[in-house]
Amino acid sequence: MSARRVRLRREAWGFAVGSTCFLVGAFPFYAEWAGPVVVGVTFFAGSIFFTLAAFIQLSLSGRHVPKRGTNQADSWDWWAAAIQFVGTLLFNISTAAALAAAIADPGRLGAGWRPDAWGSAAFLVSSMFAVVATKDRGQLWDRDARSWHGTWLNLVGSVAFGASAIGAYVVPVTDSLVSAFWANLGTLIGALCFLVAALLSRRVIDEAPDSLASAG
Repeated sequence: MSARRVRLRREAWGFAVGSTCFLVGAFPFYAEWAGPVVVGVTFFAGSIFFTLAAFIQLSLSGRHVPKRGTNQADSWDWWAAAIQFVGTLLFNISTAAALAAAIADPGRLGAGWRPDAWGSAAFLVSSMFAVVATKDRGQLWDRDARSWHGTWLNLVGSVAFGASAIGAYVVPVTDSLVSAFWANLGTLIGALCFLVAALLSRRVIDEAPDSLASAG
């Protein structure tokens, strides 16, 4: 098995594990059973797996800004990976802050998981760039690095994460969430989309010949 295929598989599993953590953490009955601190740990752990997977994706795409002459597909792919990596770092910060708030005062409104608006925005921009990159999938450094089902699922998931971030905003005047329903449902839908995309990409990677998985 080629080294690049191994790294692609690790990337897929990283996104899958991270998505699972977010999916589990967003279920209301889990929050009631585990409490805000454990839920905070769950989301923080998920964000770490997202970051590890995003770093692998960025390193495979090339850690430096694309040079002049780089084909358009690879350029869009690099920017998608770079912005997504930044988004995961923002989620690291927001989930760590949410965990700290839950430890300090578990009963305070907003303590625990609060979707990060900036991280969600970065995910949305990244997903749109990935869709553009997939338009010329055959020109990518590895045509199995992106797939239509994966990029569109991630785009839908990013929109859902954005909705959850809006729903989780605490209105200062009323000291209430804009929408607890969308705060939870948006996270659930977003995590599910990312999980399915990661699992499908793993299947594509496993089915591809080594000669294709190592091309680029």
